[in-house]
Amino acid sequence: MRVAVLIPCRDEVVAIPSVVAGFRAALPGATIYVYDNNSTDGTVAAARAAGATVRFETLRGKGNVVRRMFADIEADAYILVDGDDTYDPVAAPEMLRLLIDQQLDMVVASRVTAGSAAYRPGHRTGNYLLTWIVRTLFSDRVSDMLSGYRAFSRRFVKSFPALSTGFETETEFTIHALDLAIPVAEMPSRYKDRPAGSESKLRTSVDGLRILRTIMLLMKEVHPLQFFFAGTLLLGLLSLAIGAPVVTTFLKTGLVPRLPTALLATALMGLAALSATCGLILDSVARGRKEQKRMAYLAIPAIGADQRSS
Repeated sequence: MRVAVLIPCRDEVVAIPSVVAGFRAALPGATIYVYDNNSTDGTVAAARAAGATVRFETLRGKGNVVRRMFADIEADAYILVDGDDTYDPVAAPEMLRLLIDQQLDMVVASRVTAGSAAYRPGHRTGNYLLTWIVRTLFSDRVSDMLSGYRAFSRRFVKSFPALSTGFETETEFTIHALDLAIPVAEMPSRYKDRPAGSESKLRTSVDGLRILRTIMLLMKEVHPLQFFFAGTLLLGLLSLAIGAPVVTTFLKTGLVPRLPTALLATALMGLAALSATCGLILDSVARGRKEQKRMAYLAIPAIGADQRSS
């Protein structure tokens, strides 16, 4: 069975030799690809010296690199891991075993750490909140949505749309899997400090807001009826609150002394009706898109019994 280890990185000359060496030892039969994302240090030379196959993506951003990797690399199973040497290569064989034996499409390595400096409190809190939002809006099958260490089947990789450009790509992985109800699992994996001289590219506040925006956009695309119903409910309640005194006065006196208020309440109720209509129409569109994504997913063979025994 062909196994590919995919490592996106930029300016990781300090970390990349250890990452490549770790996965060469953990998965001796795998092909290791390092995709350089416009590094300005010696990352490319270090990766080649460590024995990796080096390729390039000039559009900066992890999502852009993932899109290129998934399009270019042909394999039966894939391990995707960040190139910062914070994830444990020893977990890879077990992730691969779960993927094959249970015929899964994604295995997420949930991070386990005892106060690692790489997993700062801001990152930890942000991950918890964003994961909670996704678990609430979609499904509660994943507890570490932003983990950068995952195993994928070919079926997942070749049917994944890969529309994100940055760190929000992990969110896209998770919601894609939950939306199509494809088989996924999690397993714990040690998360360690970065090596000295390696710096995180993640900007806690900026990237956190981008991930939150991605969740909301995907909510609109995947569950438009629920998304627009929230607007319908808000506008309808606001219209009733503004219009109730006007209606009460009209019932008592037969007059409408506050005409602008009455018009505003009517307009808000009209917007509420429009929001509900948009939700109903887009829900039908979303169902059609989901059926197309499901058919694209099913068009790719699953990991077979012969591969599970290999």
